[in-house]
Amino acid sequence: MHQVDKNQIAEEFKSIQDYICKELEEEDGSGKFQEDLWTREAGGGGRTRIIKEGNIIEKGGVAFSAVHGPTPEKILKKLNLEKADFFATGVSIVIHPHSPMVPIIHMNIRYFEMSNGVYWFGGGIDLTPHYVDEEDANYFHRELKATCDRYNPNYYPKFKKWADDYFYLPHRNETRGVGGIFFDRLTADEETPFDDLYDFVKSIGYLFPKIYRHFMKKNAELPFGEKEKQWQALRRGRYVEFNLVWDAGTKFGLDTNGRTESILMSMPPQAQWEYMNIPEEGSQEAKTLELLKKDINWINN
Repeated sequence: MHQVDKNQIAEEFKSIQDYICKELEEEDGSGKFQEDLWTREAGGGGRTRIIKEGNIIEKGGVAFSAVHGPTPEKILKKLNLEKADFFATGVSIVIHPHSPMVPIIHMNIRYFEMSNGVYWFGGGIDLTPHYVDEEDANYFHRELKATCDRYNPNYYPKFKKWADDYFYLPHRNETRGVGGIFFDRLTADEETPFDDLYDFVKSIGYLFPKIYRHFMKKNAELPFGEKEKQWQALRRGRYVEFNLVWDAGTKFGLDTNGRTESILMSMPPQAQWEYMNIPEEGSQEAKTLELLKKDINWINN
């Protein structure tokens, strides 16, 4: 078995939460995270940190949890697992900015372990711009590829494809944003020992604030008007659709009697749905919709 135990992983994830909150507060300039400590009746708990009405961040959450207990039947069946107790810990983040020129971002890293020896890592990071900027998408994917390449040259192409397929709204035939990376049920093997896998997952957590501070700094002062705010509200509506209809993390949290407020912290402060909204041909909004497709090579564009 591996050297690092589940409690050490949980402590490291707490440190990552601390680091991310400090970095985001620093870049925002006025917003401060409020901490909400909670316990789960069936075992474990967490600390949900929420930031509201900052200079740049309208609403954001950086949540840590470490929960344990008997694995619910629904999860055993869904994941095809033998009956045993479980332990799950992770950090999950969603940031909704005031400006429609600053993208929404999501990140999640997690570790799951069962009393019968089954374990895996999962996670991912993806970017959801209200307006797709190809230069921003290029920067985002280059940073992810550089981090992945330090561990395994196959990670980036494999995990990018996984993200394209995962962060997708089949009922809209569009991706949630410009993708990123997504991985799940990763276990150690001869090529990648447990410690390397763990380091990779941590590196994604520590990369998050570097990437998002870049977008906060670069895009927060760009001009926008009422038309852009209306479009932002519609794009936030798409975000809600994905999280409530398709997102496996949301379903897992609710199926394990997770804390509803923490699970739904990813919701935007306001969103909108408009019947048959079709952007004007040639507009920035129309261009964005054209770029919400799978399998775009953002690095070479």
